[in-house]
Amino acid sequence: MEVVRQFDLNIEKVLEHWNIAFALREIIANAFDEHMLTKTIEPKIYKDEQGAWHIRDYGRGLRYEHFTQNENKEKLKNPELVIGKFGVGLKDALATFDRKKVHVLIRSRHADISMDKSHKHGFEDIVTLHAVVHPPSDPNFIGTDVILIGIKDEDMYQAKDFFLHFSGDEVLETLPYGSVLKPKKNHARIYVNGLYVAEEENFLFSYNITSLNAALRKALNRERTNVGRSAYTDRVKSILLSCSSSSVADKLAADLKNFETGHLHDELQWTDVQIHACKILNANEIVIFLTPDQLRNGGALVTHAQNDGHRIVVVPDSIAHRLGNLQDIQGQPILDLAGYRTEFNNSFEFRIVSLNQLSKTEQDVLAVKDVIINWLPKSQTQNIKEIRISETMRVDYMGNEALGLWEPLDQRITIKRSQLGSVIDFSGTLLHEITHAFTGADDESMEFEQGLTQLLGQLTSYSLKKESTKGFWSLFRS
Repeated sequence: MEVVRQFDLNIEKVLEHWNIAFALREIIANAFDEHMLTKTIEPKIYKDEQGAWHIRDYGRGLRYEHFTQNENKEKLKNPELVIGKFGVGLKDALATFDRKKVHVLIRSRHADISMDKSHKHGFEDIVTLHAVVHPPSDPNFIGTDVILIGIKDEDMYQAKDFFLHFSGDEVLETLPYGSVLKPKKNHARIYVNGLYVAEEENFLFSYNITSLNAALRKALNRERTNVGRSAYTDRVKSILLSCSSSSVADKLAADLKNFETGHLHDELQWTDVQIHACKILNANEIVIFLTPDQLRNGGALVTHAQNDGHRIVVVPDSIAHRLGNLQDIQGQPILDLAGYRTEFNNSFEFRIVSLNQLSKTEQDVLAVKDVIINWLPKSQTQNIKEIRISETMRVDYMGNEALGLWEPLDQRITIKRSQLGSVIDFSGTLLHEITHAFTGADDESMEFEQGLTQLLGQLTSYSLKKESTKGFWSLFRS
């Protein structure tokens, strides 16, 4: 004789706002959890010839004990694999199906289970939803088949779209805490173990979080939708800070360039992500990082960098001042303006010319340096230890050799030999480099221009007071 038993689901609170798609989501989630835990083949979702929808897994089979609300110890031990951990999700789904007039039949090797409303045991005035448990029609049945009658196709399509497995979002990089995804639609999504839990309007990427922390587990206890950003922010950051692929780096870098316009995506508002984006970009491209002020006032040095093949990436001051002391993800120094200045100066190849190699005319022009140095205040020249002449200089961005160079570490000015062909040319180049020496400023910057104007004014004022300098100034007219 067939023994039919009734299991009171004891559903105390019905989620009235749940629709059929939410209920289907829970059944699909259970099927995928079983698939992951048992490493069996993927669940199948299909519609039969009679119009009923099936959600079928190939695991161990549903038992009536799964209708209790106790924590599932197996799922708690494998949080990186599964979505749920309580029986409450399944019960919420069954209650929603009942409310929406969807007929449910569950088949496994343990039982055939349907739903019915009956009096609560011992309380004839209370009617509750019960699982009606029949002996299995097929004791050799593999897995669990949830058969649903009364489901519209659009409800099933909406339910499947909750899952990364069906959504079609492209995976850009997989990391220990989860994956970075290319959003398929206008808004980015947050998935947890493949289940959609939140949407972000201003995120650059979508994310699938596979390593849950306590805050995120708590947020997923029942609702699974509209999970607050505070629950997953740390995990999203951890995923991004582990990224190293160019597919992610290119998009981070492109977004970082929007800093000046104020149109950054929200991930790039986080300082540690900004810095990591710089590290990835420095490792993958020839770049130089500048502040907005350095871009505007960096003068010729910025132009040199661009023509040397460096792509300019503008970053906030708060980020820029930290980059010079950091290395990228490959262990190489991150290049900022100070670093490029050192690199620029070190790239010069000199062929130094001694005094006795110069012609008499060249020696006469070179002697002008002593006059100029003596005329200028000591405060402007005291850090210049040497002035020398080189046959060759670094080729600049126009393909010409530079005319002069101030080297602050060596406290030395080097001038190209060709400048000795004219007192005016030599003096102009020397005064230019002296201005670099006492201002420490770059070409075309406001500080440099002000320093050069001050230097020339002092030089002219002093020379006009000295009768003995008339012969010197006549050299400029010769």
